[in-house]
Amino acid sequence: MLDFTSDIADDGPSSRTAEPARDNDRVLLDAYSNAVIDVTERVGPAVVRVETGPKVRSVRERGGLGSGIVISPDGLVLTNSHVVGSSKEIRLRDIEGFVTDAHVLGVDPDTDLALLRADGARDLRYASLGNSKSLRRGQLVVAIGNPLGFESTVTAGVVSALGRSIRSVSGRTIEDVIQTDAALNPGNSGGPLVSSAAEVIGINTAIINGAQGICFAVASNTAQFVLSEIIRHGYVRRAYIGVAGQTAPIPRRHAVVAGVDNKMGALLAQIEPDSPAEKAGLLPGDVVIRLDGIEINGVDDLIRALDRDRIGRTLAMDVLRLGRLCAIDIHPVERRPAGRQ
Repeated sequence: MLDFTSDIADDGPSSRTAEPARDNDRVLLDAYSNAVIDVTERVGPAVVRVETGPKVRSVRERGGLGSGIVISPDGLVLTNSHVVGSSKEIRLRDIEGFVTDAHVLGVDPDTDLALLRADGARDLRYASLGNSKSLRRGQLVVAIGNPLGFESTVTAGVVSALGRSIRSVSGRTIEDVIQTDAALNPGNSGGPLVSSAAEVIGINTAIINGAQGICFAVASNTAQFVLSEIIRHGYVRRAYIGVAGQTAPIPRRHAVVAGVDNKMGALLAQIEPDSPAEKAGLLPGDVVIRLDGIEINGVDDLIRALDRDRIGRTLAMDVLRLGRLCAIDIHPVERRPAGRQ
């Protein structure tokens, strides 16, 4: 039997470089851990547990459980529309166990978002909404919430994809959704998806049962739009043109031929019958790049542009159709306000 072992220490280059390599690995792991720890310490205290239903549960009256994120010191809390549902009794519990009642300021089932106000609570720890447009695939993100009732649970992952579309509780499509592999479970709904800069860049909203590492969050830019509309009007007042679409890149050759600077646009996938879009002559496959003088770099921009100020007006819209620039006039109408389901 051959023995290839040796009692002589190997002083070659590989042995001299092994220890520095291990040190570098430790540095990288420490940097990752420190980033997650920093985010948790800065944002964790602003995450609350959202309980719905009666305080004393019964077989006939069962409540729900989710998460929320405090976004102002006077008690404004963002969560999911499906978390609060139609419940008239809502309670918030913070990381220290303090419980306060809350009421709904407004809901938007079309984006699965709801805005709550904590009753009798002031000077709360809060987190800031970041710019979801600055996200890149592969970027580190941290999710904080109360999955399956386990409070203040922290998971980390990366941004798996941007510009996804998922179906909301109202049956409409939520556009510009962030896909992540950070582990989410029932109870994480309404909690924050946070960047390494400790900014909330998404509100966790959905998982796919049976799938591993496929979870979704509503982009913070969409949440900011919904938040401002609810504060101003009590609901999200929107213009309606009758399209469904997604954010898509514009091929460079098409941009050059059309003479536009957009790198991204809103690709229309569906035109609803007898809608303002159909009447204006829009077609599936058109890419909207400008509306009423505003540059459209994705579905998120198109949604924000279709605000109350553009209801009932005739707007100029520029679209790319088969690589050519087309000018279209469109007349949006007002959508019926979304109510609590």
